[in-house]
Amino acid sequence: MLQVGSFAPDFSLKDQNGETLQLSQLKGKKVLLSFHPLAWTSVCADQMKSLHENYDEFEKLNTVPLGLSVDPVPSKKAWAEALGLKKLKILSDFWPHGEVAKLYGIFREKDGFSERANIIIDENGKIVFFKVYPIRELPDITEIIQFIKGH
Repeated sequence: MLQVGSFAPDFSLKDQNGETLQLSQLKGKKVLLSFHPLAWTSVCADQMKSLHENYDEFEKLNTVPLGLSVDPVPSKKAWAEALGLKKLKILSDFWPHGEVAKLYGIFREKDGFSERANIIIDENGKIVFFKVYPIRELPDITEIIQFIKGH
């Protein structure tokens, strides 16, 4: 698992609309990587909705929130539409399967999906926050926003 203070490994993934997002293109902004195990599950849905509901706050804090899971793009697209996610990008770490989760050391090999985790990367590409949550626990969005405000 990567540590706070490490440089975040660069990656390139497609979002729910099939558009490619490369992490290194976001230099100069903070980035919240919000990993969730699987789409179409209640805690994961609540996790993504909390990012969406706080999107304007993230923008004010020069932060780009991103949801990531191993689900394929068509599933992510249908799920984003079902949840009403308009601005939030949810990225597909589908193929090579879980490659980005593996880069960050949070892929659950025996389950085939990532841990539930929030990773905050600063404007220079360094990891400043790294927290893995129990798989059934909804991450506290207030904790994340407070951390970003103080950093």
